[in-house]
Amino acid sequence: MIIRDFNHINKNDKRRVVSDANWKSIRMLLAEDGMGFSFHITILNEGSKHTFEYKRHFESVYCISGSGSIKDLKTGETHMIRSGVLYALNKNDRHILSADKELVMACVFNPPVTGNEVHQADGSYALEET
Repeated sequence: MIIRDFNHINKNDKRRVVSDANWKSIRMLLAEDGMGFSFHITILNEGSKHTFEYKRHFESVYCISGSGSIKDLKTGETHMIRSGVLYALNKNDRHILSADKELVMACVFNPPVTGNEVHQADGSYALEET
């Protein structure tokens, strides 16, 4: 059994916290935990906009709080994001995620991230050996 405390990780385990000026991801489960997926709580700052394309990962995201939108760059469709909305990037969808109000999101990645990834110029993560 694995027990993790978000507040403890956020304050004391910087190896599991990844951030830049506009977002922060607290990695609650990583590849090393052997679950077959990783689980993160990600916070996007109000007014921020992010272009991502996870070419090597599938991601499912559930909005805990806040509001914003996600734009599918292939179709041009924009969908509103608010508390209770889930989106799944089941086709490695290139997208723009915008936070109108601070977004707090629960995210699952498959394959799991190791915690060492950084976003590449195209918005994707390199696939690491686990």
